[in-house]
Amino acid sequence: MYKAHDVDSTQFEALPDESDMRRASAVPHQNTIFRQLTNQLPWITLDRLVSQHRADKGVRQLRTKEMLLTLLFAQVSEAKSLRDIEYLPESQDAHRYHSGLRRMKRSTLADAASRPAEVFTGVLSALIPCVTCELRRGVGECVRLIDSATVPLSNLSADWSRFSAILYGAKAHVVYDPGADCPLYLGVSPAQVNDITAANEMPSDAGATYVFDLGYYDFGWWA
Repeated sequence: MYKAHDVDSTQFEALPDESDMRRASAVPHQNTIFRQLTNQLPWITLDRLVSQHRADKGVRQLRTKEMLLTLLFAQVSEAKSLRDIEYLPESQDAHRYHSGLRRMKRSTLADAASRPAEVFTGVLSALIPCVTCELRRGVGECVRLIDSATVPLSNLSADWSRFSAILYGAKAHVVYDPGADCPLYLGVSPAQVNDITAANEMPSDAGATYVFDLGYYDFGWWA
């Protein structure tokens, strides 16, 4: 090298890579919004749950971590079908690579539906306390609506839902957040269970304002 090009080959300077973009004079690397979102996930917890439930046993394609990323991408991109999940990442090929998403077929996605749900519910359980801490900062301004609704059922559910000689039903007990326009809690019981009985199982946030009807008239519960 020295003789041919007057280059001192005894001196070597490593080229900058993605992990050390401060040394590059080019446009610095920036994470995508999706990547920033996935950086908040408890990956250590996910690895533990995958091992605990043996979720990746016998899996040759689309491991559980990749499946979680795929499901999140499908959610934020508002995918409507397996076909959408298959083709949407392909349309953003460069970003797909940096986000950890793999190319996959619909058949692979369909087969992955049999993965243990406990892995994903465990990840959700690990995330909820983090979200709750943020929400509780403004809990004094929160309003919660509490109510129940009876759902008629057929005699196929008679062994647990009968509440008269000929009537069967279940009751949904809901705590609703009108600000977020979504339920915060849902409990299901036989229709004959009183509202106040189910209310004792509901979570509550100190300082929030709860609105309910006379079905929840109980001084002990209020206290």
